[in-house]
Amino acid sequence: MKGPKAAVFVDVREAWETKRGVIEGALHIPLDDLEEKKGLLPVEHDRPIVVYCAIGMRSGTAVSRLAAMGYGNLRSLSGGISAWVQAGYPVINEESPFGQEEYERYSRHIILNHMGEEGQRKLSHGRVLIVGAGGLGSPAALYLAACGVGTIGIVDFDRVELSNLNRQVLHTTDDVGSFKTLSARETIERLNPHVKTVLFNERLDAGNVYRILEGFDLVVDGTDNIKTKFLLNDACFFAGKPYIFGGAVGFDGQASVFYPKGGGPCLRCMFPVPPPEHLVPT
Repeated sequence: MKGPKAAVFVDVREAWETKRGVIEGALHIPLDDLEEKKGLLPVEHDRPIVVYCAIGMRSGTAVSRLAAMGYGNLRSLSGGISAWVQAGYPVINEESPFGQEEYERYSRHIILNHMGEEGQRKLSHGRVLIVGAGGLGSPAALYLAACGVGTIGIVDFDRVELSNLNRQVLHTTDDVGSFKTLSARETIERLNPHVKTVLFNERLDAGNVYRILEGFDLVVDGTDNIKTKFLLNDACFFAGKPYIFGGAVGFDGQASVFYPKGGGPCLRCMFPVPPPEHLVPT
């Protein structure tokens, strides 16, 4: 009498996804290739087949398609390879720039079309400078950290005040009185420990702007000072870096990207000189 047939595991992820680990002996057939590569599947249609993907969504679709192809003993691995690893079961790993925890953290990025592991790797190598850890710089820092930008620079010389907390979401009540740069670092590290923060607890001026900008890929302007905005624009122009401009007063806001080196205009193309101080709202 013959014993039960051993189950066959089928991995329906894309090739780049398998770098985070595969179940030993699994067949690799991406979901979109199931019908085209059905010759790789077991000949016996009653053979137990366990299908898995990253988190258990595509495997359900694969089971339906395999059923339509005549297979009757099918299972979808709940939670995918992520649940398998978390349960302590072994996988075979290929060389990858990310660890298991990072794959889990960035999984919703990596599964996006036109993003993938390569796009996430580029983010991890990115270096972004944020000038001003206030109402504009706070959400920018949080989202850049959450998505895995590798290095974030924070420039601010001010301390956290209670009146900041309604909008400057990098800081909390316990941070009142602390330097904003230090508060920003603590929040970013709690959000994503894989992000490196570089702090510049100083007022930006013509004497230090090029030193501070050095080594960063682009600059995010979260300041509320028109002179500083023109200083940043000019420094980014001569340093050949993209300048991400932002400003908000009350219910009105402006945002733009200035990158003359890439063929676009700069802030002075729109406003050749700073407006008189009495015309600038606060």
